[in-house]
Amino acid sequence: MPSTLPASLLEVLRCPVTGSPLRQDGDELVAVEDETMRYPIEHGVPTLLPADSAV
Repeated sequence: MPSTLPASLLEVLRCPVTGSPLRQDGDELVAVEDETMRYPIEHGVPTLLPADSAV
């Protein structure tokens, strides 16, 4: 079962690539302006790294 992030957190989070707001879709955050930009939520913590970034 995905954990729901607080609305106050979703209000300030932005897609690191497009800068658009994010909405929660299950266990992912999705950029509002480009739904191909998706970021996982793992153990209640969003990972906002672009897929092509090296850590």
